[in-house]
Amino acid sequence: MDLDVFVTAHRAEWDRLDHLLRRGRRLTGAEADELVALYQRTATHLSLIRSSAPDPMLTARLTQLVARGRATVTGTRRASWRDAAAFLTGGFPAAVYRSRHWWIPTAILSTLLAALIGWWIGTHPEVQSAMGAQAELREMTRPGGRYETYYSSHPAASFAAQVWTNNAQAAAVCLVFGAFLGLPVLLVLFANMLNLGVGIGLMASAGRLDVFLGLVLPHGLLELTAVFVAAGTGLRLGWTVIDPGPMTRRTALAQQGRAAIGMAVGLALVLLVSGLIEGFVTPSGLPTWARIAIGVVAELAFLAYVYVLGGRAARAGDMGDVEEADRTAELPTAA
Repeated sequence: MDLDVFVTAHRAEWDRLDHLLRRGRRLTGAEADELVALYQRTATHLSLIRSSAPDPMLTARLTQLVARGRATVTGTRRASWRDAAAFLTGGFPAAVYRSRHWWIPTAILSTLLAALIGWWIGTHPEVQSAMGAQAELREMTRPGGRYETYYSSHPAASFAAQVWTNNAQAAAVCLVFGAFLGLPVLLVLFANMLNLGVGIGLMASAGRLDVFLGLVLPHGLLELTAVFVAAGTGLRLGWTVIDPGPMTRRTALAQQGRAAIGMAVGLALVLLVSGLIEGFVTPSGLPTWARIAIGVVAELAFLAYVYVLGGRAARAGDMGDVEEADRTAELPTAA
């Protein structure tokens, strides 16, 4: 492409588009139609220049023109409570439901790994000795030891906030860095399962596994489910880099990435609930069965939310992505 000839041929159109955009709403019907046609044509010109003769200054100018044109043609809107309600009743649960083939196997394999680590530690005294002195391990596992006092070591509100922050960060790492072929996700999962397995093994060796599970299950069911959902979604994002399917890699990553960002917001709310349970229910004086029952109810409520609302939204075509009008155009629609 001869860039000088191309610019000479189309400069008048770009200048006319800029003039119409500056006039804003003071356009006649014919001028509005002209603006739409010029916007579409300029988008095509920008695509041609980017692919054939990239020029930084010209590209910057046309990019700005196309962005202003798109904002004028499609209009802008502000997020409303209706958008939040649609996200919570459709987009988020649909995204979780659609990724179930990733996070359910992740949950099963991770739980088996934690159980295996717990069995290995609990049945091998030499492994326990390598982890620390016997006196230190007894201090952790005895009645009133560190495992039990951990949940009541800080005021409930501040403890719940701290737990929520830590778990939300772990989930965000899984979602954001999943594009790196899922490797950071595997590290986060292993660290979580290692901590859980160590607790299972040490408390089992002390004959107090029931106490440990009574402390972990009330909040851990919902908390770990949220982590597994984040990890499964991150792994799915990493696999998209390898196999984008029928779409281009860029388009597939954009779609999965937008859904993952939405899921980060939704999972932050789920982890807030688990943090409140961990801060206020786990260390409470309620009987063990009552605390576990609260955790089971919270877990079943989340699963019902995903499979009922999410399944319905997914079957209706909701991908957990942003509205089509809010997505970046992939290709110009007219020359």
